[in-house]
Amino acid sequence: MAWLQKRPQVSDAVQFYSFGLNKTKLIIGLGNPGKKYDGTRHNIGFECLDTFVSQHDEMSEWINKSDLKVMLSSGQLGDTRVIAIKPSTYMNLSGTAVDAVLHFYKLNQQNMLVVHDELDLDFGQIRTRNEGTSAGHNGLKSIIEVCGESFDRVRIGIGPKKPARIDSADFVLQKFSDTEQGQLSNLTKEVSAIISEFIYGETLLAETRSFLV
Repeated sequence: MAWLQKRPQVSDAVQFYSFGLNKTKLIIGLGNPGKKYDGTRHNIGFECLDTFVSQHDEMSEWINKSDLKVMLSSGQLGDTRVIAIKPSTYMNLSGTAVDAVLHFYKLNQQNMLVVHDELDLDFGQIRTRNEGTSAGHNGLKSIIEVCGESFDRVRIGIGPKKPARIDSADFVLQKFSDTEQGQLSNLTKEVSAIISEFIYGETLLAETRSFLV
């Protein structure tokens, strides 16, 4: 039974990959490192990648790659090598980690997907997008500075701000409400399914999906 199988352990040694005929996809979840940020709205990208990795026995346990400034999990899904990362920089320096990983594994932004929170979308909405500006998101802004705007994204709604007058920087660092927390498991599973679509070669159309329990 798959759920009883022990997942592979990965050492912190440098991993070498054969790129040959295999495709390689880079999946990036955005958030802030540290326990005090766990469960905050700004860290929903981390939570979604945690769900994706836990759902796939092919993916390794997370390891700390301090030289690349990321937590990393990797595995082979079908004919695609998947590298999933959570930058261990703070949000506004995410591009530093992404740039290091792209260069180390000799990848390009055409094969990467960024999963992040989106204040301009209400909780329960997920929007896929193929390119565009940062729209004020500091993590995206940092990545765009090193990669340009042509990469796929999954934008996860965390709005609206309540109360409306609260500073946006304070709101995104709040925990989800009790009602929202009750829906997070299904939400992260939905995003995990979108990540799988990207990995298995399905084109992510620019669309908004409503997710409500």
